[in-house]
Amino acid sequence: MGAGERTSITYRADSAIAEVTLARPDKLNGLTLDMLSELVDAAAEVRKNREIRAVILSGEGTSFCAGLDFPSATRQPQRIARYFVPVPSFVPLPGRGTNMFQRACWAWRELPVPVIAVINGHCYGGGLQLALAADFRYASPEAELSVLEAKWGMIPDMTGTATLRELVGIDIAKLLTMTGKMVSGSEAAQIGLVTGVADSPAAAARELAEALCKQSPDAVAGAKKLFNTTWSESPSRTFAAERRTQLRLLAGSNTKIARKARMKGADPEYKPRSLD
Repeated sequence: MGAGERTSITYRADSAIAEVTLARPDKLNGLTLDMLSELVDAAAEVRKNREIRAVILSGEGTSFCAGLDFPSATRQPQRIARYFVPVPSFVPLPGRGTNMFQRACWAWRELPVPVIAVINGHCYGGGLQLALAADFRYASPEAELSVLEAKWGMIPDMTGTATLRELVGIDIAKLLTMTGKMVSGSEAAQIGLVTGVADSPAAAARELAEALCKQSPDAVAGAKKLFNTTWSESPSRTFAAERRTQLRLLAGSNTKIARKARMKGADPEYKPRSLD
């Protein structure tokens, strides 16, 4: 999808940092069916651009995202049915095993670059699941986060069950999912739901993105993939993945660039990312 075809997602890349913004501030950036596909397309653009080193994911206005816009979505029942159909398991990544609702979130998880979510105001339901699919999350102290599906008699079905279990204990994951409990940004940090709290989460996200851009893009990509694919694996499988990743890095040009620059006391000038 080209930039002119988007309706409620903006995408901007200034050199190494891409900014992806939910742009329905009058609706608290509630997700429409179009926005789900636009999120997938924006992630695909990031993947294709090997100059990108980090992504900042945010919402326009005073909220990150209040979740799925049910009135808008329910006007298209046939499209909803199509969106529930998963990509066959034999299809290569990205997207394998996910339906469109899940892929709108998981596409950011599958990217070979780190994604940082900026959470202000409302972060409910599908919006929370989108934020949880990022690698890092910065929230304002007064932000409101909730697995709001509980209030509608549902469960999170946009990858939230997979991402929640990595961040909080099973009892907290059940509590949030079963009750729809509202937590502030400060409380979210205490239970591990967000990376940090800041009066300006956008500034905190930008600072981290700039720090990540100073590292080898291949080492960052390798680290993200390694943790994401081995987090619940056995030590032996994890060690094997470590070896494979390290060998690829050692054979790559960016590791050589890093080594030569550090020996000279200079800042390395990396080539575009080669790892996927």
